[in-house]
Amino acid sequence: MRIEHVYPIVESDDFARRFQMRAGGLMWLLGAGASASSGIPTAGEMLWEFKQALYVSQRKVSPKSVEDLTNPAVRSLIQNYISSSGTFPVEGAPDEYAAIFEAAWPSEADRRTYIESRTRGAKPSYGHLALATLLMAEHSKIIWTTNFDDLVDDACAKVFGTTSALTTAGLQAPELARETISGQRWPAQIKLHGDFRFRRLKNTPEELRHQDAQLRHVLIEACQTSGMVVAGYSGRDESVMSTLTEAVKQGSSFPGGLFWLHRGDYPPLPAVISLLTRAAESGIDGGLVTIENFDETTRDLVRLLKGIDTTTLDAVAGERRRWTATPAPAGKKGWPVIRLNALPISVLPSTCRRIVCNIEGHAAVRTAVAAAEVDVLCTRTRAGVLAFGADTDLRAAFEPFGITDFALHPIEPQRLRNETGERGLLRDALSRALAREGGLTIDHRRTTDLLAPSDPKSSEWEELRSIVGKLSGVVEKFPELIWREGVGLRIDWADERPWLLVEPRIVFSGLSDENRFAATDFARERTVKRYNGPLNALVGFWAARLAKGGVPQRALGVSAGVEAVFQLSDATAFSRRIGP
Repeated sequence: MRIEHVYPIVESDDFARRFQMRAGGLMWLLGAGASASSGIPTAGEMLWEFKQALYVSQRKVSPKSVEDLTNPAVRSLIQNYISSSGTFPVEGAPDEYAAIFEAAWPSEADRRTYIESRTRGAKPSYGHLALATLLMAEHSKIIWTTNFDDLVDDACAKVFGTTSALTTAGLQAPELARETISGQRWPAQIKLHGDFRFRRLKNTPEELRHQDAQLRHVLIEACQTSGMVVAGYSGRDESVMSTLTEAVKQGSSFPGGLFWLHRGDYPPLPAVISLLTRAAESGIDGGLVTIENFDETTRDLVRLLKGIDTTTLDAVAGERRRWTATPAPAGKKGWPVIRLNALPISVLPSTCRRIVCNIEGHAAVRTAVAAAEVDVLCTRTRAGVLAFGADTDLRAAFEPFGITDFALHPIEPQRLRNETGERGLLRDALSRALAREGGLTIDHRRTTDLLAPSDPKSSEWEELRSIVGKLSGVVEKFPELIWREGVGLRIDWADERPWLLVEPRIVFSGLSDENRFAATDFARERTVKRYNGPLNALVGFWAARLAKGGVPQRALGVSAGVEAVFQLSDATAFSRRIGP
């Protein structure tokens, strides 16, 4: 029997308020993701580069054939090759990074050269400077990191105006780390070895292995008196994760809480889930916090804290690229330079149903709804089950789990800035509303829903057919792979309001590992010549089709319960030059 781990989910705004109250009692643990906006690749990104190098060199193929490592089909092709060799750890295993790095470059000198080339020239991001600002104001005191770069050092030098303010200790001097913490010589940065930089711990001299054990013991001791915020760290290092797990086992650990900041569409690694589950079972406050990125998160934290000198931050923020809303075009010279694919959501639900009961996890919620055979929309959050639907249907689904509260839950627009459970529920409801009377089918993805005509041959799609031609068919040599002209939808937040992003897409059914690469090639060939004119016509068609003239659109059509009602504008966002 499979046992599902259950760990708390903390909304990003909730985390910011908790940090405001506990900042001085929270340490930071930084991974490579915290340096991503400085141009340094994450561990996961470097791992794919290692795999790509092995694939190209061993298969003797053109690098261009697997150049786009963001393409799922390319990744699948490379991973199938790596897995078929039978010589590497399974994908996602704790030692996968080290094993494949060593296979790609067996020489430690070559691995060191690679790392130095990927970190050279990087400058502190807004997030690093914000963290240094927190250190200067004594809202944070200790930073632990597995990173190779010196971005925290550089940020502190800029904010403090000196290179002597930050005490840095590492594997070579674990006693300095202990003395710094016991003597409260703040701020302090302690660099952990992890399992792999240029060589594995098992391959280091005995003296260094002993010093690593000392450093990890210092970390365990620090966790007895302080909470921790983990940012940009995937949890791949077995030695670090085992150290944090040991700290949880010690009892009375992380008095300020354990908060794991997580971004991206994929769930955290099993080691992270296990740690957070164990921490929750031990009564430790915190959980997984879904964020946009490190920079935006630290910006939100600084905003809530008083008595901070933000002079350096304000200067950096002024240099950051950003967009602002522009007035509607007027006159012959007022047309936008760029038409954007974002539709304003003029009306969205202000409340949903909140159900508190003894049900755990998204999978259990889906199972309960399926078992009750009811048509409702639900998601599981820290506040409880949030839902739209008829009250009788919702009670039928969740009464078996002992409902203790059945109330309304306010949906605050500001909380939709991040990819939260509420935003996911609204996207599901909006897609349902648009498909319900629009002759569309829905294919739900983690952050995007794919909609396509349910009957592509219907005359109601004649306008779309005039723009792109044929609307559906079968991919050659793959009779099970059916394509349809469609659109991808997701909710985003900009200019302090929600938007529906509309992306014309080719939607496939019958996808598998064997035909995924062919599907990608087909979609690329079909859309590669859609330049400004055709693309403008496509965006215009979908904007008008989905907005329906701004009439209210209902997701479920219920009256006795909580309905999700939306209104869209078909006037897409735009950008233009300021001035003549």
